[in-house]
Amino acid sequence: MIKNNKYMVTTAQFTYIPLKANEPRKSIEFLLELVAQHDVEVDVNYMSTSVRGETEVVFDLIREMYDTMTIEKEEFRFHVELLSPVADDRDPVEIPGNG
Repeated sequence: MIKNNKYMVTTAQFTYIPLKANEPRKSIEFLLELVAQHDVEVDVNYMSTSVRGETEVVFDLIREMYDTMTIEKEEFRFHVELLSPVADDRDPVEIPGNG
């Protein structure tokens, strides 16, 4: 997303809770591997993960995570918090999601 010739960058924090998984850690690791395949900055914390990148990429990632776990027939809780997008003055190549 571009606004006033600047790329818009969004931060999302998500918490994924597998509800009936026999091995919940594997479900979480699987999603973290999915996140690592995207061009976003990632910060993994104890209870949640934050990603920062070009707004469209962040929203595509959230949708892909949701769709993937639905296809895998997981029962889950997926909580997402979004910060409002901000303009980024960096060269577009330096912004996660544009490289």
